Amino acid sequence: MHSSRLRLLFARTLRASLLSPLVLSGCGIIEPPFGGHCGEPDQEPCPGVDLKGYAQPACNQNWLAVSGLSPALPPDVVQLRMLFPRRPPEEAAQPVLSASGTACATASNPSACQSELDQLKVTQGFRDRCGVEMECTAFYLATTRGDEVTAHTSLEALKRFLGPIDTTQEAALLAFGQGLDMACGKLESGAVKANPDGTFNVIGNEGHACGPGTNLYQVVMKVSPSGAVTEETRTLLEKGNPNCAIGRRPDGLHAAGSVDCDSALGRHFAQAAHLEAASIQAFLRLREELAQHGADESLRTAALASAVDEVMHTDVSTRLARRFGAEPPRPQVETRPPRSLFEVALENIVEGCTRETYGALVAHYQALHARDAEIRGIMARIAEDETRHAELSWAIDRWAHERLSDAERATLHEARHRAVETLREELARPLDAQLIDEAGLPPPEIAASMLASLERELWA
Repeated sequence: MHSSRLRLLFARTLRASLLSPLVLSGCGIIEPPFGGHCGEPDQEPCPGVDLKGYAQPACNQNWLAVSGLSPALPPDVVQLRMLFPRRPPEEAAQPVLSASGTACATASNPSACQSELDQLKVTQGFRDRCGVEMECTAFYLATTRGDEVTAHTSLEALKRFLGPIDTTQEAALLAFGQGLDMACGKLESGAVKANPDGTFNVIGNEGHACGPGTNLYQVVMKVSPSGAVTEETRTLLEKGNPNCAIGRRPDGLHAAGSVDCDSALGRHFAQAAHLEAASIQAFLRLREELAQHGADESLRTAALASAVDEVMHTDVSTRLARRFGAEPPRPQVETRPPRSLFEVALENIVEGCTRETYGALVAHYQALHARDAEIRGIMARIAEDETRHAELSWAIDRWAHERLSDAERATLHEARHRAVETLREELARPLDAQLIDEAGLPPPEIAASMLASLERELWA
């Protein structure tokens, strides 16, 4: 299932269930243009700063690289790692996003050094990337030098490690550490230049444009050789769009139980937030297992990006649940031993190729049908993310299919058939009118039609 085919199938299925046409592009649903001023929702971004003289920082698989650093005490290896500070370290992976050097190269006992590095887990980082209410991500550096394994988990520790800031990559890393988001491959959202006076200018973004009171800014920061970071300019790129239960369930997820709330909308979004939070764990585990079974770096990187997407999904679903008077239950996921490739493929075909694929289609439907403006806007963003997650599921299915036996492939086919039948039974249940009208969920008859379309053209 290639990306373009899945999106075209979604578009045909939605056209069959809607009175108005829509087009699906590589960036989601294309809405008709609106009048207005730059920086407002649905408008062209406002122009940013002059990019002359700027260059992109080095990146590694869409994350800021840790090459090009010149610390006073050069380590054997430096790794940029991510963590989820609101989760106990033993419950969540802390993946390496980028690395430079050879771990434990000068250690007297390399195996002991490597073991300590592999088992390194921390509870805080030098920045909070998302600032969400229920989940957040943070970052830290892990280094080895001789037999010493060190985690640099605060901004001051990062500055001590870097020493004098004398390279563009160090300036970019320090600005990132102080909250500047930098997009790899987009000069206007991630760039750096050296100034004649020895300082550096770093361009990035702050904020986002989904939800009431939010704004997306282009920010230029100046970084001095001593590590002082000051804001030079701030340009509004986009005003937050106030109109702005999908997720992959991990193996070992405990049932959430009932949610104490009189509102059907509150109960629905509380359960959605619970599943979205659980999906973070599912994608992080998937990334680790893909690595264990020799999957391409592109699949592992996409799994990690999906986990980061689910952080935002958890945040906005939690916000909606609380708006309607409900508190999402915190997910509890049992730690399970590593699984075989067949077991990974089995979960993927049920949770990804079936449930998540259908969920992505429903999100697009909600983005068009929800009467509530905030829900409609949020589902438009989630729909695009979940479509990418579905595409990842089908890519994993293609990769695993070639490595499984005929008997295992037959079992996967039967598992998908059972998953579709289970989904059909769930969709036949009556829905509260609020969920149909305000949240835009498809009523049972339309849901059955959408499912039949996917079954006929995708799951046959």
